[in-house]
Amino acid sequence: MGGKYRFIPELSAQELADKQLEGLKWTVAHTAANSLFYQAQYKDQGVEAGDIKSLDDLQKLPFTTADHLKEGYPLPLLSVPEEDVVRIHGSSGTTGKRKILSYTRKDIETWKNMFARCYELAGLTTLDRVQVCVGYGLWTAGAGFQLGSEHFGAMTLPVGPGMLEIQLQILEDLGATCLCSTASMALLLGEEAQKAGIVERLKLKRCIFGGEACSPKMREQFEEALGLESSHDISGMTELYGPGAGIECNAHEGLHYWGDEYIAEIIDPVTLKPVPEGEVGELVVTTLNKEASPLVRYRTRDLTRIIPGECSCGCSMPRHDTISGRSDDMFIFRGVNIYPGQIASVLESFPEASSEYQIYLERREGLDHMSVRVERKPEASEANDANLAKAICDEIRKFILVRANVEILKPGLLPRSFAKTKRVFDERG
Repeated sequence: MGGKYRFIPELSAQELADKQLEGLKWTVAHTAANSLFYQAQYKDQGVEAGDIKSLDDLQKLPFTTADHLKEGYPLPLLSVPEEDVVRIHGSSGTTGKRKILSYTRKDIETWKNMFARCYELAGLTTLDRVQVCVGYGLWTAGAGFQLGSEHFGAMTLPVGPGMLEIQLQILEDLGATCLCSTASMALLLGEEAQKAGIVERLKLKRCIFGGEACSPKMREQFEEALGLESSHDISGMTELYGPGAGIECNAHEGLHYWGDEYIAEIIDPVTLKPVPEGEVGELVVTTLNKEASPLVRYRTRDLTRIIPGECSCGCSMPRHDTISGRSDDMFIFRGVNIYPGQIASVLESFPEASSEYQIYLERREGLDHMSVRVERKPEASEANDANLAKAICDEIRKFILVRANVEILKPGLLPRSFAKTKRVFDERG
């Protein structure tokens, strides 16, 4: 196909649509022939493989959910003979059985190529040194970042999560140029590098981060603390191979996702109908050549929107916006549906407030109460805490239509995390 990319194909809209239809037909035929789970699903829906004649026919297919994966434990969605499975990975689910996904050799090849595209689109070269600071083992994160970096051709430094002293030593001594971590880990490393006084000696240029919602304020904080040229939000989930399903380019106009490997739909999580183009809803994905554990209309619970039009970077791959939260992260407070990201958005307008916050919900004398704890920036004055708390409280009331008690904390008081930061603590029982 040529073009300016080594790993990313240049496809016209029609070429992409043709490839998606071909892959959709294959996936439905493959699952109808080889998966007991999908066979039952199709029968319930009254659909047969031959019914898929256009991309519009995607709407005829049933949804797949996380509950289906848990019910099918230990090898849900399996659509190949067991002897063809060369690896499994599991999700970090917090309740019940883990979601275990299986991979054929071809699935691993597809995944590593998708991930190599991410490094390419983020502007890396084979001279870069990639420090991987995410979990290894059952999780897809470490394996994916390492697999993609090695396939791309960069030097890979597989450190894993935690171990702050070793992280800083490797950053400095081996001259890592790209950090791969959660946003929380990047923030923590930035704070520790500042305390150790080594930022000027680091060679870091980029951070590729994912695994949790990250506000612009949080991103700005770790970019500044680590002296980065840029950072890039990466998407993915265990069910969809793992991280590497899409990434921000240097134009930062959304995340390019690999539309030749999966179809992305945006639906209303309540009605389950498609939302108008450009509107926010729940991301639903259908894989196009995944062999062992194919996904047919899998409800990710991630909230985003498809970005129409072409990106100024010139990459022809389609885009979706950053993940603003999850439909199952929503909590109800005094009859109002609230997402944690809405609180983060309010904090964006206060330069004295840091990106670190926690939401506490409790019930006293039959009435729900919400407290929001926010760290102030190091340069902000403690004398202004009362005014800042009132101003944030007023903004929450204005934009989210609920009353909250706001408490301003000194910098560093809230716990830091190597992985995803927990934002909501619901003690209402």
